[in-house]
Amino acid sequence: MRAFFAVDLPDSLAPAVADAQAPFADASGVNPVDPEQAHVTLKFLGDIPETAESDPETPTVDDVIAAGERAVDRAGVAPFKCAVAGLGVFPNREYISVVWTGVDRGGHELTALHEALEAETTALGVAPADHEFTPHVTLARVENATGAGAVRDALDAGDPTVGSFSVDEIRLLKSTLTESGPEYAVVREFGLG
Repeated sequence: MRAFFAVDLPDSLAPAVADAQAPFADASGVNPVDPEQAHVTLKFLGDIPETAESDPETPTVDDVIAAGERAVDRAGVAPFKCAVAGLGVFPNREYISVVWTGVDRGGHELTALHEALEAETTALGVAPADHEFTPHVTLARVENATGAGAVRDALDAGDPTVGSFSVDEIRLLKSTLTESGPEYAVVREFGLG
């Protein structure tokens, strides 16, 4: 199964996520994410077998769950407040592939959780992240340059405020890719503190 660790935004912030997406939501080549599925990805795992396969070195979902438990203990992060605001892009303004809103408050705690998850999962054989961790919520993916102007205009217009919420758990999520976009299902929740 395709899986990742994340902190989900509460449903109450979905309208604010949609408002942040509004300036570029209808732009050609820009695919907004479902506001009700907004989250901060802490560690993308890729495809993880649900049961042991012929290769005993390949980690299973049970191995990843155990790693998640160890990581939460290792990070030592108590429940905290997270604030989401601003607008940014990856990799840069000239070539935009992802539009995101950032984390104003709670970034230190999210980074500690990411680092612990990275250490525990790479020890299992999961590929390490290929970029520096930046706590963010993906708002849209940009398929081509057609809609990039609308994104740049939104960047210049100001920084939206999405809102604040309490984080008391992280989740291991299963991602199923469909024609209408990814669908997520909770595999396991890991309480903080």
